[in-house]
Amino acid sequence: MSQLRVGCFAVSLDGYGAGPHQDEANPLGVRGRELHGWIYETKAFRTMVGDSGGSEGVDNEFFKGNLEGDSATIMGRNMFGPVRGSWAGSDWQGWWGPEPPFHHDVFVLTHHERADLALGDTTFHFVTEGIDVALERARAAAAGGDVRLAGGVDVIRQYLDAKLVDELVLAVAPVELGSGERLLEAVGTWPDGYECTSVTPGEGATFYTLQRTSSA
Repeated sequence: MSQLRVGCFAVSLDGYGAGPHQDEANPLGVRGRELHGWIYETKAFRTMVGDSGGSEGVDNEFFKGNLEGDSATIMGRNMFGPVRGSWAGSDWQGWWGPEPPFHHDVFVLTHHERADLALGDTTFHFVTEGIDVALERARAAAAGGDVRLAGGVDVIRQYLDAKLVDELVLAVAPVELGSGERLLEAVGTWPDGYECTSVTPGEGATFYTLQRTSSA
């Protein structure tokens, strides 16, 4: 059976996965970009955005692995974009431009209906029936492959609380945000039903791999 994986989700030392006041100007919240500084230095990221150079160490290997191996993605509406309420009258098509980096079906959790959106070889499906239906549809689309749970914080918490995440890799950046959207009470205080199976120091982040030890 396919697994539901969270790959390289960046958090601060004090457990925040996004800063406060998320909007179009600050999609990750105020100071949220600091959580992702390690990504921008990697060769895999620079290749993805059409640049050259970049590091090829531990950070690069984790980020490159996060881009591979999944056959469908689930994300929350806030990760898809800053639009709130009804989609009516909105032409928002995500943060990623006409060629999103997913290259497979993406299932966006929302309370408001919207028709499917196809961009390049990525199709966004808007799911109003909740996390179980989104996972069921994503697994069907993955056809035996793994499903990536991309975020944001609230959606990951919902799936963790339901014991539906099989593996969670956290990229802990050496910063403290002090406020925002909190995924963990603190690094080392793991969600109920999960244990840390490995810790790998990188150049710009430390990577903690958590595995599920119990199911709902």
